[in-house]
Amino acid sequence: MASSINATPALVRCKGILFDMDGILISSLGSVERSWNIWAQMRGLEPAVALRVAHGRRAIETVAMLRPDLDSEAELKVIEDLEVADNEGITVLPGVRDLLAALPPDAWTVVTSATERLTRVRLAAAGIPVPQRLVTADQVTSGKPHPEPFLAGAALLGLPPEECVVFEDSGSGVTAGRAAGCTVVATTFSHTVESLAAAHYLVRDLTGVGVTQGEDGLTLRFTPLA
Repeated sequence: MASSINATPALVRCKGILFDMDGILISSLGSVERSWNIWAQMRGLEPAVALRVAHGRRAIETVAMLRPDLDSEAELKVIEDLEVADNEGITVLPGVRDLLAALPPDAWTVVTSATERLTRVRLAAAGIPVPQRLVTADQVTSGKPHPEPFLAGAALLGLPPEECVVFEDSGSGVTAGRAAGCTVVATTFSHTVESLAAAHYLVRDLTGVGVTQGEDGLTLRFTPLA
C-alpha cells in the first residue's frame, strides 16, 4: 500500500545530522548501474544480481559476497575506477541545497558506503559542499547494516548517537542508524516502504525539511508520510 501524507508535522530535536550520500543528497543511479553492469559482465555475473546486492552496501563487501574467490581489495579498485570515471547524470536531489544551506557547517557530515575518493568526486560533481571530515567505506571495519559507520559519524561531530538524526534511503542504512541509537528519517527515493519499516519517520525526499537553530541545538520540522 502506498503511503500518504500525514497532516501532522513532526518536530525532531537533535544536535547533529548524518546524511547518507547516494539516494539522499545526490542521485548517481546511472553511474552505479553502468559501473556494476560492466564489472558483473567482466566477472561472469548477472548484472541485475550484482546491483541488487550492491545498493547501500560497501563495494568491498559486495565483491566478497558475489565472488569470494577473487581478491576483494583488487576488485574494489576496479569498481571504484569505473565509478569515479563515470559522473554522467549525477544530480542533486530535491530539498538538499536548502537544507544544507540552513545547517551550521559543523553540525552535519556524510556517512556513506562509498569510498572517500568516490564520495569526494561525486559530491564535487554535484556541486554540493564537501565536509572536511566524513565517514566512508575505507574508514570503517564493518559497513552498513552494522552500526559502526553511524557511531563513527556521531563521534566525528563530537556527539552521542542519540543526539544525531540519520537520513537514509536503504534498508541496510536504516538498520545501521537504528542500531547506532540515532533517530532515523528514511526517504522513499529508491526503496519500498516495506524495506524501510525500521525507520522512525518516512518522507519522500528532503523537500520541506526545515531546520531552526536554538541554544540547545537544532529542531527539524517536516511532514512525514503516514
